[in-house]
Amino acid sequence: MKKQWAIVAIIVVVLTAGAVLGVRLAPEIFPVEVGSRAPAFRAINLATGDSVGLDAYRGKVVLLNIWATWCDPCRDEMPSIERLHRAFSADSNFRIVSVSIDEAEPGVVREFQRAYGLTFEILQDRSRVIERIYQTTGVPETFVIDRDGRIVKKLIGAHDWASSINQDLIRRLLARG
Repeated sequence: MKKQWAIVAIIVVVLTAGAVLGVRLAPEIFPVEVGSRAPAFRAINLATGDSVGLDAYRGKVVLLNIWATWCDPCRDEMPSIERLHRAFSADSNFRIVSVSIDEAEPGVVREFQRAYGLTFEILQDRSRVIERIYQTTGVPETFVIDRDGRIVKKLIGAHDWASSINQDLIRRLLARG
C-alpha cells in the first residue's frame, strides 16, 4: 500500500513541476505575435465601470492599444488613433480598444482622455496584467486583430495609425466580412 502511495506522490510532483514549467515557458511556447490568436484579457471600461474582455469585440476588427498617460510616445500617438477612430466611426465592425496600464485612479486617465479629446473606448488595467498576457516590452504597443481573433499587425512604439497604409489595412480587414 505504501508503494502505491509513493508512486501517486511521485506522479503528482512530476505533473505539478510540469505545470509550473509550462506556465513559465508559456511566452516561448505560445508567443503573442502576428498570426497568433489574440489572448483574452479583462480591463475596466472607464465610461461604464464594467469589466470588459476581448470577447466583447468578437467578430469585429480591433485595434488594441496598450499605453499609459505618463508615456511620451503614447501622448504623441494618441491624436493619430483618434483620427483613425473618426475615419471609421460609422463602421460598427471596427473598434479601437485602448487599454491604459496606469496604476493611478481612473480619474487620471479620464482627465487625459478629456485633455486629448479622445472619443474611442478607453479601458484601464491598474493591475497591468495585460502586459504579461500580451508579452509587451513597453508602451505603447499596438495589435491589429482581425474578425477571427488573429493578430495581423503588431507594432512597438508610437505610430501614425491614421496613415493611408493603416486605413487601407483596416478597410481590407473589414471587407473580409
